[in-house]
Amino acid sequence: MSRPRALVVAIGGLALLLALAPFVPRGGDDDGALQPSGDGTGKSQRVASSNAVGSSTVTPAMQTEIDRVVAAGRSAGRLGTRAGMARAAQLVRCAELDGQRYCLGVGWTEDTEADVRARVTSAARVAARTTGRTTTGDLDANAALARTARLSPKARAAADRAELEAAAKSVAKVWLLRHEILGEPLPADFLARHPEARAAAPAAKKATPTPAPTPIITPTPSTSATPVVAASTTPNTNASATATPAAAPPPAKTGRDYPKRDEILDPTHVAEQTRSYWCGPTSMQMIAWGWSGKAKSQDLWAKRLGTTSSGTGMTDMVRIVNENTGWDKPTYAGKYITLDVGGWTYKQWMLLMMRHISDYKAPVVLHPILRKRYYPYLDDDASGHFQVGRGYDKNGKKAALLGYFEPWNQQRFDPSEPRIERVQWRNAYKSYRANQDHFLHNLGV
Repeated sequence: MSRPRALVVAIGGLALLLALAPFVPRGGDDDGALQPSGDGTGKSQRVASSNAVGSSTVTPAMQTEIDRVVAAGRSAGRLGTRAGMARAAQLVRCAELDGQRYCLGVGWTEDTEADVRARVTSAARVAARTTGRTTTGDLDANAALARTARLSPKARAAADRAELEAAAKSVAKVWLLRHEILGEPLPADFLARHPEARAAAPAAKKATPTPAPTPIITPTPSTSATPVVAASTTPNTNASATATPAAAPPPAKTGRDYPKRDEILDPTHVAEQTRSYWCGPTSMQMIAWGWSGKAKSQDLWAKRLGTTSSGTGMTDMVRIVNENTGWDKPTYAGKYITLDVGGWTYKQWMLLMMRHISDYKAPVVLHPILRKRYYPYLDDDASGHFQVGRGYDKNGKKAALLGYFEPWNQQRFDPSEPRIERVQWRNAYKSYRANQDHFLHNLGV
C-alpha cells in the first residue's frame, strides 16, 4: 500500500474511533450514579436533600416485619402495672425496615435490639429507685414501660402498628440524613427502591440570543481625549446556547460553610411551663406558635400529646409536630423523625443543628437531661427534659453557643430558687453532652 493511501486509511480509522468513543463503556463512567442534589445535568440520577424527600412506600417486606413486631407485643398479653421489669422490657422491640432499625418509643437507632432493651431496662431500674428528684415532664423509662404495660393487647397492637407504619414512611429520610451528616454510603439501588428521594431535574436555561454585531466606531479627535475602543464585528461564537461541561459535584457542607451565627423563631413567642411536668406541652406550644404566629394553650397541647403527670414521650412530640405544624413541609425540615444520635460526635451533632437552623429554617426538638454541670442556671439536678433548638453562634475563638427556648422556670415552683429565662444562648458542647447523657440520646429532627 502506498504511503499516501495508508495515511488516508489511518486518518479515517482514527475519525471513526473518535466518533464511537462516547458509546464505549468505561469503568469510571458516572452515568446512573447517585449524585447529590445540585450536580450537573446529564444521565446521572440526582438525590434530593433529606428534608425534601417524599413519603416512602410501606413495602410488603416492611409490612411483614411490622406484623412480626406487632405480634410479638400482642403475645406478651396483659401485663398490668405490676409486671416485673424483665417482662416489661419485652415491650422494647425493634423493626428492621429497609436496612434501618426503628425501636418503639426510642426512634431510629444503630444499636441492636438487645442493646436498646438493656439501656432502657437499666434506666427504668434507676428511675424506680430514685426519689426526691425534680421532674420537669420527660417520660422516664420506668413510666414509659408502665404506660405500655397498662394497655390491653389489642390497644398495644394498634399503637405499635401506627408508630411503626409512620416510621416506615420516613425511612428514605433516615438513609439520606445519615448519608449527608455521617457520610454513610447509599445502596446502589437506593433510587430504584425510593423514587421519592429523586431530586427534580433543574429547569433548562433559556439560550441567550447572540447579540447583533456592533459596528466599528472611529474616534473623532475633537470629541474626547478618551480613546474609543473599536468593537469587533465578529459574531459571538461563545454564546450561552453553546453547551458547557457539567460542573463537578459540590463537596458536602461542613461547619465552615455556614454563617457565623443564625437563628429562627420570634424570641417573644415564648412561655414557661405552668405545671412542673409540662415541658413537653410548653415546648410544643412554642414550636407551633413559631409556625402559626398564634399561641394555643398548654392544656390543649397536653391533651394532644397524651401528657400525664408522668410526662410526655419523645415519639409523641415528633408525631404532634408533624400533625399540627408546617415545619414538616419539604421546604422546611420535611417529616420529623425521632433519631438516636448516641454514636454521633459533637461536630456531627453541631452540623445537624446548623443544617436545621440555617438550611431548613426549622426548630429542633431537643431532649437533654437537666443537670447543673450542663446548665449552670439550675439550682438542682432534674430529670430528662424538652427544649426548642432555634439558633447557634460559632462565637469566634470561644466555645460555640446553642440558642434554644427553655420552658423550665424553677422559681415558679420554688420562689427561693433563681429565675430561669426563656431565651437561652449556652455552651453548645454542654448541650450535646446533656443530650448524650439522656438514656435515649435522641432528637426530633
